[in-house]
Amino acid sequence: MPEDIIFCKSGGCTAKLGAGVLSNILSKLPKGEKDENLIVGYESSDDAAVYKLTEDVAFVQTLDFFPPMVSDPYIFGQIAAANAMSDVYAMGGDVKTALNIVCFPETGDMNVLGRILQGGADKVIEAGGVLAGGHSISDSDIKYGLSVTGVINPNRIFTNNGGKATDYLILTKKLGVGIVMAANKADAAENESFEEAISSMTALNKTASNICRKYKVHAVTDVTGFGFLGHLKEMINDEVSAVIDSISVPVIKGAVRLAKEFYITGAGQKNRSYAEREVSFSSYISEAMKEVLFDPQTSGGLLVAVDSEDAKGLLSELRENKLPAAIVGRLVEKKEKKIYVE
Repeated sequence: MPEDIIFCKSGGCTAKLGAGVLSNILSKLPKGEKDENLIVGYESSDDAAVYKLTEDVAFVQTLDFFPPMVSDPYIFGQIAAANAMSDVYAMGGDVKTALNIVCFPETGDMNVLGRILQGGADKVIEAGGVLAGGHSISDSDIKYGLSVTGVINPNRIFTNNGGKATDYLILTKKLGVGIVMAANKADAAENESFEEAISSMTALNKTASNICRKYKVHAVTDVTGFGFLGHLKEMINDEVSAVIDSISVPVIKGAVRLAKEFYITGAGQKNRSYAEREVSFSSYISEAMKEVLFDPQTSGGLLVAVDSEDAKGLLSELRENKLPAAIVGRLVEKKEKKIYVE
């Protein structure tokens, strides 16, 4: 199959609809009769739905799919699967089953489709889950992802908006994936940057999630299509604001330089439009660094609000497991803006 069919114009989480558009639509949907067992639905902008079955068991349900952002079909399958399962880990759950979601040209090379599915299947196995089936349709463009079901204790759910003033914020993966992939399409990204982005996108958030469960964690989200600041905005409740130390934010090598050279995405600009009015930037924050903070991430890391007494211990254990985690800021008492970047 020609590479330009695989290499879509807007792949990965850059293909997401803007957060502002989605929130407006979702607010108008009929909710029906309230089900007390639906612990987490779409009202809170959380990462996945959680439905209680018993006092000790709930299932976590999510799905995600998108067009390719790399030319290697096997790597694309791995990235799409890791990204889809990430929402379960962000809630503090364990992956159990997955179903393939496939859009593929009927006249396309089925060997390419086979490699995509193999990449996804290998990631599901790595997660400890079972690939149980799926659904496919003929489409002019390739899209792939998973519908995922996990399990969780309903009393130990990581929601995205339970952060408390004095919590520290820890990010478990580096930012800059969208910028690097945009530059790679133009042959402008250094190989080291590209390989670092691929390694990040194919890595599961399973280890980070398991480690977080040992500590006093008050809120978690995974950083994906709405970018670091977009997802952080959704974490901010009515009692707190966030102060971000820009120097401490982990960034893929070369991403800031590439942003300075305007290798940015349309989705990043949507993220800026969605979140910028809630953000106060110090005067010395460069436009390139702002682009990194708004950059859509595909299969990004977990952003964790952890009790200040547990922050050092959590960070140490994450790093012991070779995760590029960093304390990137803290939550404080409510201020005028939701987010302050210093």
